[in-house]
Amino acid sequence: MNNNKVALITGITGQDGYYLAKLLIEKGYEVHGTIRRSSTINTDRIDPLISEFEEVGKLNLHYSDLLDSASLNSLINQIQPDEIYNLAAQSHVAVSFKNPIYTTQTGTLGSVALLEAVRHSNKEIKFYQASSSEMYGGINKEMLNETSPFIPKSPYAASKVFAHNMTKLYRESYDLFCVNGILFNHESPHRGQTFVTRKITRAVGRIVNNLQSKLTLGNLDASRDWGFAGDYVEGMWLMLQHDTPDDWVLATGETHTVKEFLQKAFECVDLDWEKYVQTSEKYFRPNEVEHLLGDSTKARKELNWSPKTSFDELIKLMIEHDLVLAEQEKVLIQNKLMTPTWENPII
Repeated sequence: MNNNKVALITGITGQDGYYLAKLLIEKGYEVHGTIRRSSTINTDRIDPLISEFEEVGKLNLHYSDLLDSASLNSLINQIQPDEIYNLAAQSHVAVSFKNPIYTTQTGTLGSVALLEAVRHSNKEIKFYQASSSEMYGGINKEMLNETSPFIPKSPYAASKVFAHNMTKLYRESYDLFCVNGILFNHESPHRGQTFVTRKITRAVGRIVNNLQSKLTLGNLDASRDWGFAGDYVEGMWLMLQHDTPDDWVLATGETHTVKEFLQKAFECVDLDWEKYVQTSEKYFRPNEVEHLLGDSTKARKELNWSPKTSFDELIKLMIEHDLVLAEQEKVLIQNKLMTPTWENPII
C-alpha cells in the first residue's frame, strides 16, 4: 500500500511513537519524527525501524524541540506533513511532581507551538493531540467518557488539560482538523521501565534469573484501565481518518488493581508475588489517583475501534519479552560486560 501521505510524530522515540511509526509505515506513509538533541543516543526503541526504513526514506528523524517554535515551523514547512501526531511529553506522573516546570512547559507551550504552526501552514494539516485519562483525577468509580469533568491531580495531568482545551479552542476558532485522543493506560514491552507495569514484568524476569530478590512498589490498590499500546495507536490513526474532527476516549472498559497485575504477572512463572513484593511510602504519589475506568463507546461506534488484546494477553506478552531480556542481561553480567544497577541484585 502506498498512499503518499506524510506524517510527523513528535515523541517518536517513546512507546507510542514506536508503535505509531510502525503502523504508519505499514500503511505506506512517509514518516518523520522529532528527537531532542542529546549527548547520548536515545533511539533504542525505534532502532529496528531505523535500520529497516531510514535508508529507503520511509522513516526520517529530525532534531527539534517543542519549546523551539522556530525549528518546528521550519520543519513543518520543509516536510509538508498531511498529519501531525503530538505524542511528546514528560509523561511520568510521579516525575511531574519533581519536575513540574519542565513537565508543564513541554505539555502546554509545546502543544500551542504546534497548533500555531498548523494554523499558519499553507497546507491543510490534520492534528492529533495525545490527551490522557489522568486528566479525570479518578475521584469516583464511574466509567469516564468524553463529557466527564476533568479534575487533574498532578502537574502532568494539569498540563494535559491545558493542551486538550487549546486543541478544542483552535479547532473551533480556526476551523482546523484537530482532535484529542483521551487514552487510558496502555502498556507494552516497549513501556518505560519506571512505569509500574513494566517495573513489575522486568522484576519477574530478573527474579526468575536470580538477578533480583525484591520488588518495591507504592499503592497496590490503585486500579487502572490497562490496554495494549499497539491497539491504541490504531485508534489515533482512525481519529485523523474520520470525516470530522472531535475528541474520543480509547479504553478497554475493564479496570484492574496493581495487585491483580502483580498476581497474574508472577503466575506466568509459577511464583507467589507476595514472597517478593514490598511497599514503600517513597513510591506513593503526593496526590494519588485511585481509580480510572474508561468508556470508549463513542470510538467503538464512530471509529469502529476496539481493543484486540486482553489484560491476560498483555501481561503474557510483556513477561515473555522481559524473560528474554533478563536472560540476555545475565549472560552479559556473567561475562563482566555489564554491571547490575537495579534494586537488590543477587550477584
